[in-house]
Amino acid sequence: MSLHHVRRGAGEPLLLIQGMSGNHKHWGEPFVALLERDFDVIAFDNRGVGWSPRVDEAFSIADMADDAAGVLEAVGLPSAHVLGISMGGMIAQELALRHPEKVRTLTLGCTYPGGPEGTLADEAVLGPLVEAMRSGDRERAIRAGWEVNVSADFAVDEAQYAVFRATAVEKPTALAVIMLQMQAITAHDTSARLAEIAMPALVIHGTEDQMIPVSNGEAIARAIPGARLERLDGVGHMFWVERPERTAELLREHALSSAAAT
Repeated sequence: MSLHHVRRGAGEPLLLIQGMSGNHKHWGEPFVALLERDFDVIAFDNRGVGWSPRVDEAFSIADMADDAAGVLEAVGLPSAHVLGISMGGMIAQELALRHPEKVRTLTLGCTYPGGPEGTLADEAVLGPLVEAMRSGDRERAIRAGWEVNVSADFAVDEAQYAVFRATAVEKPTALAVIMLQMQAITAHDTSARLAEIAMPALVIHGTEDQMIPVSNGEAIARAIPGARLERLDGVGHMFWVERPERTAELLREHALSSAAAT
């Protein structure tokens, strides 16, 4: 597996793991520009996505966690602070469990543990989104994706939507790959193993997340020993887009305080 990655900034290494259909550009320039002041930022495209090679065979979240470990090895880093969001947060959970020596601190955003407390988007949210994606109308699909991934107040900002749309059309993810990602997400379940995570953990979740309700973040924070939960009031799924400054501040506090203590 040969995965595309970009590297920016200097300081403590920070690996960014994107969510379903997202590539490295979906982190957004405002957020990455804030991070690179304090971190050596490594952002990569998951298999089948962005500038990484297309895939046709099924894969698991655990497979993608091994991919993430391979990215660190490829850039010559024995370990890094890790931020994973949504599906990327599921990958980050598996990375911390399968390769704990590679994770200095763990930050899980807007993500899902599986198991009895795990709750994904309900049909009222997911149905119209899937229908729009399958319609063949690209503009409708992009707009639907925007509206379910941010809060209602943020969704009306047309300047922000224009940035989201430009990223979406630059390197769209094939529908077949998105379906494979959805299969991997459906099978994901770390709920019974989260108590094994020993590195410092931060959980971030917007209270208006429609894709993965905030109850998931609360369940993850309860399950990981010593984890801190940060709820972002009035914020949707893509919290790092709506609140880049606050998200970067939380990461800086979490990662750099842990680095100073070692």
